[in-house]
Amino acid sequence: MHSLSKLVRVWIALSSAAMLAMPAVPAGPQDAGQGPVIRSQVSLVNVFATVRDKNKRIVGDLKQEDFKIVEDSQDQKISFFSKEVSLPITLALLLDTSGSEQDMLGAIQGAGSAFLDRVLRKGDEALVMSFDTDVDMLSDFTDDRAQLDRAVRRARINTPGGGMIAGNPGPIGNQQMTGTALYDAIYLASGEKLNTEAGRKAIVIVTDAQDEGSKVRIEDAIESAQRTDSVIHVLLVADRRFGGGNPGVAKKLAEETGGRMIQVNSEKKLKEAFDEISDELRSQYTLGYYPSNAARDGKFRKIKVETNNHDLKVLARKGYYAPKGEAVYRGEPAGGVPGPAELAPARAK
Repeated sequence: MHSLSKLVRVWIALSSAAMLAMPAVPAGPQDAGQGPVIRSQVSLVNVFATVRDKNKRIVGDLKQEDFKIVEDSQDQKISFFSKEVSLPITLALLLDTSGSEQDMLGAIQGAGSAFLDRVLRKGDEALVMSFDTDVDMLSDFTDDRAQLDRAVRRARINTPGGGMIAGNPGPIGNQQMTGTALYDAIYLASGEKLNTEAGRKAIVIVTDAQDEGSKVRIEDAIESAQRTDSVIHVLLVADRRFGGGNPGVAKKLAEETGGRMIQVNSEKKLKEAFDEISDELRSQYTLGYYPSNAARDGKFRKIKVETNNHDLKVLARKGYYAPKGEAVYRGEPAGGVPGPAELAPARAK
């Protein structure tokens, strides 16, 4: 069961200030017994950003006035700013267990378990999935380190299964797949699991990025992550005997969602890559703004985050999907929690 206190902390951190400044119009007549109703004209957009210098060292001493946000070529006013080190993280660790990873699986399990132990703090939660011909849920969201360690250790190369999803009405279906269902794993992790989570959300994938057999396209996987504000980090672990991986796919998944792609060619580099991602997740700025385009049309908006110092590089998502319809809040923090997803979950082991 997810932590209620975690959700409360996220609401307090990201929404209290937003509610004070939220543009609103007077509501219509209230029903007796109801709390105050605020009808929002514009929704706050939150962007998590990591900044590095020319030597790729993380920069953690910037102020609000050091940043600039542009949405669809229009400058935006930053209304909310903080340096996030304590806001809860919800993490999905996805492990490629196709045949091409057989020689590295042991190292991946060891480094992956150590990564979760290092990055997760009080209030954080993580899940573990593996994917090959199936997508398997090894552990649902939990803060239990021992359970997560057992889940990572339970991953097996090309474990046979009777289909990825049972009775799934969504676009993936329940047909038996062949190959490496990378895009399907991302689609399910973000659209089925992370979509109901609040706060910072990240998908960390260890893979050679060679998708074979997914029922959704890479564009669908990226959109699913973008719609749930989930950042994708890819650790590219490739064996030359199996084609050497697909760095282009890995880079696209990461860049389009505001994450990083790190190429891994040794066990030592694997540990270093996990450490880099851990540092990224714990060294973020939160920038919030009310977009000048107030249309709630559901369209994709391109955003760019920069600093006044052009020698610094900002890592942040490249856009978001505008909400649809009128947002109504009844004495609640802005944003709320989305309803349940329509897809069936990945098959649990």
